[in-house]
Amino acid sequence: MTPQRRLMLGLLLTACAGFIDVVGFIELGGYFTSFMSGNTTQLGAAIGGMEQLVALPAGLVAMFFGGSFIGAFLGYRSRRWGPSMVLAFVIATLGVALALRAAGWPAAQAMMVLAAGAGAQNATLPFSGSGARLGATFVTGTLFAAGQDLAAAILGKAPPWRWLQQLQVWTALLVGGLAGALLYGRFGLEAILAPGLIYLVMMIGFALKSPAGQS
Repeated sequence: MTPQRRLMLGLLLTACAGFIDVVGFIELGGYFTSFMSGNTTQLGAAIGGMEQLVALPAGLVAMFFGGSFIGAFLGYRSRRWGPSMVLAFVIATLGVALALRAAGWPAAQAMMVLAAGAGAQNATLPFSGSGARLGATFVTGTLFAAGQDLAAAILGKAPPWRWLQQLQVWTALLVGGLAGALLYGRFGLEAILAPGLIYLVMMIGFALKSPAGQS
């Protein structure tokens, strides 16, 4: 995969994550399906205040962790089919969340499934160890890396425009979140079918492009 194609796929994945996280945020009334720093902060506040909503942020964090394990496991199991299997799992979580809500399950339970999908998505494009973390569902570290790369670029210790690639990832999450908010206002939870379709196309693309020599 060329660096440019990898960048575009990564930005699209992150935009989809922003879309779904906003939908989950609205459904959950202020909790997140992919922003575990926020959920952890709310968990600490809930425990400290002896509130009843401890189970919700704790469950979201646990599901994200479990999804991260599943995504990484699938990726490690097969270099050839790993990305396609990860995306298939993510698509399945969207379908389960929609089915649970259609069956009358509370949002708190249905949206936890999306947290598992968000955790798994991060394994779609393994981090190469340099440059931006592409396809991620979180951008706090990316914003830090952008500032760090800008400082390094000014001092001549990093490529002059690498920090802008980091900001592209942040922008992708923002644009995806905006799209999620707009479409949720019109279609409700069914809006997540839009990123689901994108995941499906990408899953098929990964499957067709997988080198036959890899297992």
